[in-house]
Amino acid sequence: MKAIDTNIIIRFLINDDEMQAKKVLDLFKKAEKKEEKLFVPLLVIIESIWVMDSVYAIPRIKIIEALNKLFMLPFLIFEHPVVLHQLLQISENNNFDLPDLLIGLSAQANGCESVLTFDKKAAKHHLFEYLK
Repeated sequence: MKAIDTNIIIRFLINDDEMQAKKVLDLFKKAEKKEEKLFVPLLVIIESIWVMDSVYAIPRIKIIEALNKLFMLPFLIFEHPVVLHQLLQISENNNFDLPDLLIGLSAQANGCESVLTFDKKAAKHHLFEYLK
């Protein structure tokens, strides 16, 4: 199995480089046809969220829709899929930053009580604790 990087995800979702986007589509079609799996690390998801939000100013709801689209692709294997599904479930009902939520959910899944932070907005969520 091979893993894919953030730029592969971004080319697929954003199609901001036509030649590279075509290569990604070809890769995905080949993986689906041959029943091969491609691994998507959790860090790639966080970075993809950041790029869609910060670089392309994509609205939150469209980012969530894009992530849902990715999760429906049967040839993609995600690191910590339960955490990612939790992210999608809770992200529609609040305004916390998606990367922060993903960090908090990942920490919780690994047995942490909370994530210590200086981020006052994140600290308002029960997954975080403001470091005084």
